[in-house]
Amino acid sequence: MRILTPQERSSLRWAVSLLRVEKWRFISALLLASLGIGSSIALGATSAWLIARASQMPPVLVLSVAATSVRLFGVSRALLRYIQRLVAHRVALEGMDHLRLHLYDQISQADLSHVTSLRRGDLLARIGSDVDEVGDFIVKSVLPAGVTAIVGCGTVGALALLSPGAAVILALCLIASGILAPLVTARAQRAAQVEGIEARTSLSTALVTVIDGYDELAINGLAGRAQAELERAEDRIESSRKGAARASAWAQFIDRAAMGFAVIGALLVGIPSVNAQILSAVALAVIALTPLSSFEASSQMNSAVAQLVRSAQAAARIDELIGPRALLSAKNSDQETADPTHSAHAASGKHSEAITQEMVNSPLLRTEKLSIAWPRGPELVEGLDLKVERGRFIAIVGPSGIGKTTLLYTLAGLIPPREGSLTLNGVSLMDISHEESSSILQVTAEDAHIFATSIFENLRVANPDLDKQQALDLLSTVGLEQWCASLPEGIDTLIGAGATGVSGGERRRLLVARALASPAPIILLDEASEHLDPQSADALMRALAQRAHQRGLLIVTHRLSALQLADEIILMGYPDGDPRKRPAQIIARGTFEQLAQNNEHFRWALSQEDQ
Repeated sequence: MRILTPQERSSLRWAVSLLRVEKWRFISALLLASLGIGSSIALGATSAWLIARASQMPPVLVLSVAATSVRLFGVSRALLRYIQRLVAHRVALEGMDHLRLHLYDQISQADLSHVTSLRRGDLLARIGSDVDEVGDFIVKSVLPAGVTAIVGCGTVGALALLSPGAAVILALCLIASGILAPLVTARAQRAAQVEGIEARTSLSTALVTVIDGYDELAINGLAGRAQAELERAEDRIESSRKGAARASAWAQFIDRAAMGFAVIGALLVGIPSVNAQILSAVALAVIALTPLSSFEASSQMNSAVAQLVRSAQAAARIDELIGPRALLSAKNSDQETADPTHSAHAASGKHSEAITQEMVNSPLLRTEKLSIAWPRGPELVEGLDLKVERGRFIAIVGPSGIGKTTLLYTLAGLIPPREGSLTLNGVSLMDISHEESSSILQVTAEDAHIFATSIFENLRVANPDLDKQQALDLLSTVGLEQWCASLPEGIDTLIGAGATGVSGGERRRLLVARALASPAPIILLDEASEHLDPQSADALMRALAQRAHQRGLLIVTHRLSALQLADEIILMGYPDGDPRKRPAQIIARGTFEQLAQNNEHFRWALSQEDQ
């Protein structure tokens, strides 16, 4: 089994290229680290010489020089290591910053359908801990490997001046410690990791089967078989753990054995040379004890290879989430034209259709035989005909999970339609950049973000020209006037990120107020009355309906009783009422009165609403 898969190697090269490591800083860290370990080796060699020479009773001056050198090497080792860590960590941290900034830039310029499909937890994990793992690859993997190579070659070369035979033995032992042992560890741990993942998957499957179907298993006499399957999965997990432990033990054994063989080999080669008066006894002590310090560098290779695997896996996860197109964006970032509009369109993959005055004054959002779905997901809704324009209030209702939110995102141009047409005043919405279409279409998702700033500034996100009186009027429209008045600083009161400390109902009202603050002539709202009591929900919906004569308003909602003022209600459902028969379709449409009189499903849902 290879240490890295082809995909991991490719992703790691891609991610490391985005770190933009400054070569001179890395070389400085490499030299400092090499000199630090070199000081350790020199300290060991000098100590060996001092001990051996002291037994010969030389002049005190000779010993004092050696003793001073020991102190010098000890201090320089600590100082060099400290400086090296400062430089190395700066290299890693700056690289992480470059990678994160590139990912932020890539996400901001990516196709919105891709961005909206990302899960927040995955995104935070990739930009957080996975970027850190890629950055650590430079400090904890590449740097130790370079130091090991430099120190190993330098030590072997210096030792060859005293004893070529001992130098050859040391070189072979360093290869065993710095290459063979890490390879054994990495391959065994990788195999154990794969086995452990498969075993944990089997265990989870077996547990779900037992928990969900224990009664049936017991009735049919299969409970014992299920128990045996659980035990086999547990045994496989334990086996994978033992495999990883054995690999680590073997690596440590190889490292210690290599160190011992280096010392014994030096003695076996050196003693005959001393007897032949080719080598002095003091030199023998040096070549015998020096290997003990030279293994300090190679001993780091086990953790370096482990870091290599972790970094490669992290890079693969980033690559999978963000996509390899990020590299293309990085290459093209230095070639951007002076025209920002061109860059925006190129990033979004859309043409440069401009917003006309007709679209602003008399916007008409129309769909014909529209089919929608998340990218690479199943089709959710088909055959949708819809028209949204100024003065028209449309509500889309249906059971949870039917695709109402996906439809809203599609109408806003965030997700491309699967089939059919979606046009804004006769121009395909997919041919208009979101930067331009957002001036016509304002969408507010159910989980839209509340920023860690004041209430007023949260409203100004949708309209930077909004003044405080206008903000107060909007807050009064959505029923937040008294709430704001009770706050210590009114609309200038700071609220936490994600509206921490704000109730769910207040959060929804604030999002609706922000949507209304937008100058866009068409407003798309997702569950505007969620988390509100029935009376407050109805009051908010009536307030929105009163604003519909100034704008086009489309609301996705579960609340039916508040839709009496809607110009049209579109009832979504599954063919024959069977959720398994996807995609969903329009099963009825009309005014509130028409649906209440003619549609049994609508009447039943309405009767159950406040019970």
